[in-house]
This record gives sequence, C-alpha cells and structure tokens, in this order.
Amino acid sequence: MSLADYQRKRRFDRTPEPQENAIGGGRPVFVVQLHHASHRHYDFRLQMAGVLKSWAVPKGPSLDPSVKRLAVEVEDHPVSYARFEGDIPKGEYGGGHVRIFDSGIWSTSEDAEKQLAKGHLTFELFGDILQGGWHLIRSHRRTSQRQWLLIKQDDAFASNREADDFVDEAAQRGTHGAMNTRQTYAGKRPATGKVTKGITSKGVTSKGVTSKVTASKGATSKGATSKGATSKGAASKGAASKGAASKASASKAVTTTTDANRRRNPATTTWRAQLDAFKGATRQTLLHKPFAPQLCEPADKAPVGDDWLHEVKWDGYRLLCTIVDGVPALWSRNGLDWTARLPDVARDMALLGLQQAAFDGELVVLNGVRSDFSALQATLSGEQQAPLSYLLFDLIHLEGLDLCDVPLQDRKALLQTLLQDAPSRLRYSSHLVGSGPDVFKQVTAEKLEGIISKRINAPYRAGRSRSWQKIKMELSDEFAIAGFIEPKGSRTGIGSLLLAVPQGRTGWRLAGRVGTGMNDAMLRQLSAMLRPQAVTAPTVTVADIDSDLRRAKWVRPRQVVEVFYRGYSSQGLLRHTAFRALREDKSVADLRGSPAQEEPMKKEIVHISSPDRLVYPELGVSKQDVADYYERVMDWLLPGLIGRPLAVLRCPDGTQNACFFQKHHTAGMDVSTVNLQEEQGGRQNYLMVRDKTDVMQLVQFNALEFHPWGAQADSPDHCDRLVFDLDPSAEVPWNKVKQAARQVRDLLAQLQLQSFVRTTGGKGLHVVAPLNPPAPWDDARQFARAFAESLAGAHPDTYIATASKKRRKGLIFVDYLRNGRGATSVCSYSLRARPGAAVATPLRWEELGRVKSSDAFTIRNVLQRLARLADDPWQALTRIRQSLPDLAE
Repeated sequence: MSLADYQRKRRFDRTPEPQENAIGGGRPVFVVQLHHASHRHYDFRLQMAGVLKSWAVPKGPSLDPSVKRLAVEVEDHPVSYARFEGDIPKGEYGGGHVRIFDSGIWSTSEDAEKQLAKGHLTFELFGDILQGGWHLIRSHRRTSQRQWLLIKQDDAFASNREADDFVDEAAQRGTHGAMNTRQTYAGKRPATGKVTKGITSKGVTSKGVTSKVTASKGATSKGATSKGATSKGAASKGAASKGAASKASASKAVTTTTDANRRRNPATTTWRAQLDAFKGATRQTLLHKPFAPQLCEPADKAPVGDDWLHEVKWDGYRLLCTIVDGVPALWSRNGLDWTARLPDVARDMALLGLQQAAFDGELVVLNGVRSDFSALQATLSGEQQAPLSYLLFDLIHLEGLDLCDVPLQDRKALLQTLLQDAPSRLRYSSHLVGSGPDVFKQVTAEKLEGIISKRINAPYRAGRSRSWQKIKMELSDEFAIAGFIEPKGSRTGIGSLLLAVPQGRTGWRLAGRVGTGMNDAMLRQLSAMLRPQAVTAPTVTVADIDSDLRRAKWVRPRQVVEVFYRGYSSQGLLRHTAFRALREDKSVADLRGSPAQEEPMKKEIVHISSPDRLVYPELGVSKQDVADYYERVMDWLLPGLIGRPLAVLRCPDGTQNACFFQKHHTAGMDVSTVNLQEEQGGRQNYLMVRDKTDVMQLVQFNALEFHPWGAQADSPDHCDRLVFDLDPSAEVPWNKVKQAARQVRDLLAQLQLQSFVRTTGGKGLHVVAPLNPPAPWDDARQFARAFAESLAGAHPDTYIATASKKRRKGLIFVDYLRNGRGATSVCSYSLRARPGAAVATPLRWEELGRVKSSDAFTIRNVLQRLARLADDPWQALTRIRQSLPDLAE
C-alpha cells in the first residue's frame, strides 16, 4: 500500500490536503467524508497498513441491509486525511468542498488485508452514525477501477435510513452547512477534528436505532465529578451544542435505550430475583467517576481449603466499567478514561441494558485459552487487528445497590447471570472452588501466567488485601556466575550477580543479572568467593555494554547458582529475577545441555513480531536486521536520546509503504514516557527513552527514525542544543553544502559558540551548538531566526531563511525552525526511512571534506566506521560550557 498515486495527482502548493501521514499511532480509524467534487459523492476510508484504503460511494452508505451500495476503489490516502475538512480549489484534483460526515474506529476479527485480497471484508464500525457490522464485497465486473458493494449487516444498528437523511440542506448544496445528525445525536464533534470520540449509547429495536446519546468524558483520576452524566442524570455539558437535544430529551433517550435492551435480555428477571435476595447490599447513588479497585497481595503458593476460589491470572490490562444513566465509561486501573479508546467494548456494555452498574475485569486478546499480551499491545497501538475481549470477574454495583459487602461468591453468581446472552466480546471469568495447589499446577501446565485466589465470602475493598492473592508461575534454572556489580548505598558485599549460560561447546554468554533474594550473609560469602579472581575485562560474550557493565567485575564461570525468573526480555535477557540458592553441589559442566542454554537467546524471542519483514526491500534489509543494527550502535546512540522527549517515525510495512510520526504514548506501548504541558493547553504523555530496552521496544513497534527534542524532559522549556539544518535544493552541489556548514561554524565561533556537524542521511547537514546552561525556548528561537535571516540577507545567492519551496531553487534553506519547544531533529546514528538505509552520522570537522554525500553512511558501512573510531566525534559536546550571546549587544 503506497501514497505514490495520491501524491502524484496533487499539487500541494495549491491544495490544503495533507501531503503525508502526520498522525500518531492508535487503533485503526475510519472516516466518511461528503465530497462535493465534479460529482457529489461520499468517500469511505478505512485505516489499514499505514494508509487509508479509500472508496468513492456515490449515494453514500445505507443503513438498510437490503441495499447494496456501489463503492469504487480509489487511491490510498494518508492517515492524516481522516481529519481533513475544507475546500480543494477548483481546477485541482477532486476540487470542491469536503466535510466529515462520520468517523470513529473500526475492527475486524480476521486479517483485513487477506480479506480484501479474497474480495470480502467483514468489519464493524464505531462512529456517531455508522455502527455495527458491515460488508465490502468485490464485484466481478471488469472496469478501469475496481468496484465493490458496501452493505450493512442485518443487526441491531440496521434501519431504513440513508446517509443523506443525516445531512442538512446546506451540506446537500455543498456550502458550509453542518451535518444534521443532531436529531438523533445529543453530542458534538470535537472542534479539533479528532477521529476518536466518546462512545454513544444507542437505543435499538428489531427495526433499528431509535435513540442515542453520547457518553461524556469521565471524571479525572482524582475523583472529581465529570462534566458528563452524573448520578442525577444530567446530560453532558460537552455534549450540548446549538440544535442539540435538551437535557430532558437526552435523559429520555437513555431511558429508551436501556428499556429496549432490558426487554431483549431474558436474564433480567433472574438477576433481579437474585439481587432482591442479597444481604449486605446497601442503597447508594453511583457517580460517573472511576472507583478504586481491589488489588492482590503476592503469595508464594496457592491457599488450600474450600473457602477460596481460584481464577486464571489473565495477561492483559485491568479495566473498570461504570454505567451511569445507561451511559458506560471505561477506566484504567489508574483512573484514566479509556472509553474513547474502546468504543466497541463500551457499546457492548451499553447493550446490557443497565441504568446503574460498576464492573471489574481485564481487557485481553485471547488465543485459545491463553491471553496474548503482545497481540493486545499491537491491537491498541494499531499494529494489527485482533478481537478484544473484556473478561469480567466482579460486580461492584447494580441498579442503585452497592454490592461491596455482598460475599464474593454471590457477586460472581449474579455477574454470571447478568452476562447470559451478552455480546460475545463480554465474557465471564470463571473459577474453581478449593484445591488451590492442584488448580495452580493445572494452570502452569497450560503455560498460563498464574492464578488469582480469592476468599469466597470476602467483601470488595479498595487497595491491597490478603483476601485476594496473586500466585504467578515462576521458572527457575541454574546459571554460572560470570561476575558482579559493585554495591550502591548502604548495601555491602556485592550489588548484583552477572549470570551466564553455555554458548557452543566451550563458550559462555551473558544471560542477565540477579540482585534480590540474597541476605547479608550470602552477600558476604559471594564477595569473599569472587573478589580474589575478579578482572575488569568480560569473560563471556556480551552483546551490549551498558553503563552498569562498564564498572562490572568479571570472573571465569566456575560457580553455579539457582535463580527464579519470569521469562525473557526482548533482548533475550532474564526478567524479574530472584536469587534462590548457591548450588555448591553442581558444577558448570552440568549446565551444558540445560534448558537455560537452549531457551533464551533465540532471535524469535528478541523480536516481538515479523522479524523477516523487509523494511528496505531494495537492500533485502529486514526488521531483524534493523533491530540488530540498533543493538550494535546502542552505546553510540543512547547519549543523544536518553532523557529527552522524542518523536519516532514508524514504518509498519517497510519504507516502500506509508510511514507516520508518533510523539505521544498510546495504549499497548511498553515504553517510558514523560507527561508534558502542551502548547495548546492540556497535558500529554510523550515518548521518551531511558535505556536500551526502550529503544528496542520502539524498534519492535516498527520505529525506524528517532527524533529527540533539543531539551531534556526534566527541563522541557529550556533548549540545550541549537540545531541549524542546512537543507539544499536539488540543484545545489554537495561541495557547496559543506562550504555552507563551515561558514555557519565560523560565524557561530565569532559569537563564542562552538559547534558540531552531522550528516542527516538525506541531502544536507546539521550544525549543532550545545547550550550549557540551557536557554529559554523563546530566546533560542529568536537567536536562531536572527542568525538564519542575517546569513540569508548577507548571502542571498547562497541561503534562504524561509521555507517556501518556490523560492528555494539553487539555494540552501537554513532551517532554524528546529529550535522551538516541541520541535525535533533526527538523532545521531538514527536510520532514515529512505532508499539506501542511510544513517545520520556525526563527524569531526576535519572529516567533512572526505565525505562524499549526506547519505554516504548507511546500515551497511557505518559499523565499520565505528570500529575504526577511538571515541565518539561528539564526545566533547556535553562538556562544553557556553550560552547564547546577548542579542542586544
């Protein structure tokens, strides 16, 4: 899938349409746009493989399952097009007014690309107007453009309505009228044009939608009452809009929804009878805000006795649900509102037909009887489409009654009844009573993560409690001691042991480290045993030397220890280790052929998915090759990344297909973040690298380029690196670019600023000046702009300081815009998503003359360069103390 046709057909200096992808990761979106081109039509788009697959639907989608709507396949669009509204100038391709008709997320239970290839895609939409199941079926007619049929599935969201029924007269004429969705939607599309919104709770009958009302954003994690629906049934302020339904009509719409669902749920009478019989339930009003969940205490072994029940410990995300006035809200364990991220789950919770309820459960992706955490992460971040399941294990509140003091076994029995005939996405988490050790043995035999044991008569209490115990499967094995790390603080003896496993017939390789589980006596014994034989050079194969390993002491593998662990990291190193015993009865010869030797370092374990996928097809470079590259340059790469907010360029389907930038953290990414104030207000979690694990996790998510801020995360409002990006037009020879970099260096030196040079891996060079102490961003931007404009003014035949491509022919653009809060520039040793797999490479100034082009260093040759270097060409950058000159002088 490629944007080549899209870009070929458009002149981006004349059309306001987005040229490339510029939207962060997240669940795949859909958008339908009403397009008044030469022929009025609707554009139907589904995010898939990094682009928007697009079809022109002349009459628009129909909610009637008996109607087959022609959908003509057109060129792929960038994902950022999902936000586009406006006027394409007449005379340009597709000239006319474009307006968003509906948008949201979409999902499918099978591989979308394979379904399209077979000619039949079955999927679900979660928008304001378009909901439920749909089909795209390829026509067998031979035409210049492939034709499909868009058909609504016959489900609760079907009706006899057409797309034009939701459009007012002004929009019909192609003027700037609004979509007339307010008759049935008591809500408002955010002004920002975001493609994900609050879930709508829709009243349904056998004929179709009868009413719907938007759920508001929930309360904050601090428990403040939300702006949305409360226990008093107030309609969301954010949902109010000109022409929107009144509070009374919104409340009535919700009542209609839940009454309709209750009539359809045959279990209603049964659970109401159970509820009436409960002792311990108290009348209480449920507020529209998250509740504090009950948490587990870790335990070494499963409890015995029939007063305990045992559930599978699912490997997913804890997910809470509250339903207030029929409107569901989903909350993370920490009280973050996840409703907009999971409209499919929220819609199914609404279909239970409840007015007031609170649930506790786990969001998972099931693969048979096992939960697949990697697939869950990939689905929430947009990497793949896997069906989500909400496994419910507790019921906290129901229809005005607080159930916290009702015994657990009764709560679960009521929950099981309530979920009869529930949508398939909602599942009851079953349990076994008694025989805890046998249950744990059975679960671990199935390679599941462990069990949660709960007292059957226990109440529900926020926080950790011994009435809920977590028993996780712990692996143990034997490893050779390869060295130790010195202790820190008050700890004595050693800090941690370095562990090794056999490699080949005679060699050893590092398997990880262990620092917990050793008492003072053992620490002293190990120190006395190891120190006399310690050396500073590694005695085993080490893939990467991190800062801790640089101060390690190494020994020849002679002693054996037994260690608990819980699997392996993406780099093949032991995770969650704990010391069990010094095995003086074992020798290192006993370890050859052990499971520890065979298990951890296979490449399939290092990389989460698709190691053979080609990232640079023209070179035959795979995702595995990219990961290997970043592991090998890690010590050179990290100094420019650690502790800085950053954006990454992700290429899920290789550089020949669409790539997109991402700067914000999304659900499913196990990567460090920093919470920062946005320029437009509000706060967001930005991606950040703390160590090599973060880098490799991003690589696993198909990150190819790394673009850090020119500021540290702990001081985001102050610039510590000025970057001047010398970006030549195609007509400028390379020698002239090198001369320009030297001239910038010399002029900065006159201002008492020492600078460094880097190839960008594209066409130009970066000249970078460190600032220590850092400067406020306003000062840095003002200086950079003044410098660039002065340079362009003095040498107008060489430089230009404006971004206009029309005026740049034969000139070098001095891009000072890298010097602003939130702006980024490519990191040293980052790959570039361009043919040839070039690498942004720092240089010594005296080397610049010998470099043949900006893309001279690539994934194929940069490692040889590093092997010849005694130290980093930019090693002195962090030691320099210099500050911005006073512009007033």
